Amino acid sequence: MHIVPVIDIKHGLVVRARLGDRASYTPIETPLSPSPAPQDVVAGLMRLGAFTRLYLADLDGIEGRGRNDDVVAGLAAAWPGLELWVDNGIADEAEAVAFAESGTARLVLGSESQAGPETLTRLGNRAVLSIDFRGDTYLGPDALRDDPALWPDDVIVMTLGRVGSGAGPDLARLANFRAKADSAGRRPVPRFWAAGGVRDFADLEALHDAGIAGALIATALHDGRIGPAEIAAAAGLKPAG
Repeated sequence: MHIVPVIDIKHGLVVRARLGDRASYTPIETPLSPSPAPQDVVAGLMRLGAFTRLYLADLDGIEGRGRNDDVVAGLAAAWPGLELWVDNGIADEAEAVAFAESGTARLVLGSESQAGPETLTRLGNRAVLSIDFRGDTYLGPDALRDDPALWPDDVIVMTLGRVGSGAGPDLARLANFRAKADSAGRRPVPRFWAAGGVRDFADLEALHDAGIAGALIATALHDGRIGPAEIAAAAGLKPAG
């Protein structure tokens, strides 16, 4: 079971995400870091465990205010062995290809930012797909949600309303997507990643038992509900994919 720490970047700083209400996000205060500067926060997260991936949501890029590419480049330089997954709102096919070919990070294509499947089709497994929901409302073109043939090897199921909520992961929705891939005969079955609501090790065990490859987590890491002991125990769970 893989744990992927999450940082949300707004105006160049890490912010505390909650319930997907991005307008209310403020610079993070956390015992893991002396400041909300991305380098400080990531250093604090990396002291918790030997993470191999980090997810970065560039909220300025997602909301069309200009991307924090300098932050991404700085983190890539500071942690060259860390695979960065970056959702920065890119939808344009040429921009996406250029970003992917830069080699700085792996692009996450958030369904909420896409007009259709063309960019994902062009990038294939060079990208991660994030299938985004706000409550029960799907955000994005239907094809990205409904056609498993389009899905890359890594698919995030993002429940924005559960982010920072402590409500638990959306196990039913995750199970539905795994079942959809199975029934469509998709081989290999994508690795599914849970995003939103993960509270503790019990949630990680439940996700593992449901065949989920890993979880994107922020709040539970900063609050200490998932610490070094839980991270080590999760690493001992055989990955789903």
